[in-house]
Amino acid sequence: MTNNQNKNIVAIVTMMFLFAMISFVTNLAAPIGVIWSNTFEGSNFLGMLGNMMNFAAYLFMGIPAGKLLTKIGYKKTALLAIAVGFVGVFTQYLSGVVDASSTFMTLPVNFVVYLLGAFIAGFSVCMLNTVVNPMLNLLGGGGNKGNQLIQVGGTFNSLAGTLTPMLVGALIGTVSKDTAISDVNTVLFIALGVFAAAFIILSFIPISDPEKKRSNKFVVFERSPWAFRHFVLGTIAIFIYVGVEIGIPGTLNFYLSNITDKGAGLDPSNAATIGGFVAGTYWFLMLIGRFIGSIVGGKVSSKLMLSSVSALAMVFIVVAIISPRTVTTLMPVFTGSSFTMTQVPLSALLLVLCGFCTSIMWGSIFNLAVEGLGKYTKAASGIFMMMVVGGGIIPLIQNWVADQSTYMISYIVPLAGLAYLLYYALIGSKNVNTDITVTENDEIPLDTVPQSIPVEG
Repeated sequence: MTNNQNKNIVAIVTMMFLFAMISFVTNLAAPIGVIWSNTFEGSNFLGMLGNMMNFAAYLFMGIPAGKLLTKIGYKKTALLAIAVGFVGVFTQYLSGVVDASSTFMTLPVNFVVYLLGAFIAGFSVCMLNTVVNPMLNLLGGGGNKGNQLIQVGGTFNSLAGTLTPMLVGALIGTVSKDTAISDVNTVLFIALGVFAAAFIILSFIPISDPEKKRSNKFVVFERSPWAFRHFVLGTIAIFIYVGVEIGIPGTLNFYLSNITDKGAGLDPSNAATIGGFVAGTYWFLMLIGRFIGSIVGGKVSSKLMLSSVSALAMVFIVVAIISPRTVTTLMPVFTGSSFTMTQVPLSALLLVLCGFCTSIMWGSIFNLAVEGLGKYTKAASGIFMMMVVGGGIIPLIQNWVADQSTYMISYIVPLAGLAYLLYYALIGSKNVNTDITVTENDEIPLDTVPQSIPVEG
């Protein structure tokens, strides 16, 4: 094995860790939010605010991350993202150190510091999302091998999403008003260690950017992706989808962690731990769903896939909402190494099954939304990254509804979102703007480009 091959293997392994870190950092918000929720006397809205800050970063960093990648390259962007992630997680750790009795604009200072850390970590996750996929494709040499590495990276991403709520739930145990974020310092230290190791390893690995095609011509963009109705509706669909994907397990974790009677099937003294493992099983089913989706994706249309899973998820949620909490069932809960039969409310099992459905939605929506966009696809991808902010806003709305009513009633929010996704799959995804020119053959020489025409090099 040559020296370059050895370096490639190390770089690939590093990217796999970063792929996992994207999910790890993102999924810290919901289980840690259980602590803040109890600190604020059961406020689910404030408990989900850290998740909101994490995803709000996408709104500000989505397009700049793409431009940064173009300007300084893959490796430097990845290193910068890792450094920002380290700062974000360290800031969250500091929230357990600062004086909890001080206030800032009526909020405890330690909570404000935590929110700041979640926001900074969100910048890192957005940048990593922008760089990791193309970098793995580059390290794999493109083609089938590059795509295979991306699929493996996605598996690591789902695995981290599975284990994070379990790990945090196990560390928290029984949640009370005295439970503090410092009780999960072990998880934060693990995250800091991985970020530091990834930065050091990546610093010594030579990674070249893909060769850029050079031309003495510019492509003229007469319109923008916003001129396509199916793309506009698709951006709304992505916004809603990410919110549904995050809101279902996040609120479920809160629900199970706050059950106070054994009639619901859980031991109240261990509810937070069980809640974490149940939420983790949702992400495990997403892992399985993505694997199945990669197999059938070449044979089944995106329209059929999205419409089918949206309708099925709606059925699961409707039955979950109307099922009494006292109706329980045994559920195989993934505990990190094996499945254990655990008694939970029937509604919890139904909501976990939604993980199968949400697992394949991103790719289906993206394919439908960029169909027929041609030269406008790159710009559309940047806008899509901004719409990930829905993962912060919609769960926040859902948990506000939970505060005003009940946890199960709050699932009307993702139910309405799924109804929109079904509409988009069946009707909204049709391209009604086929008269717009999308090919790149309408190029003009460099020395004749008018100053008023938007161009891309």
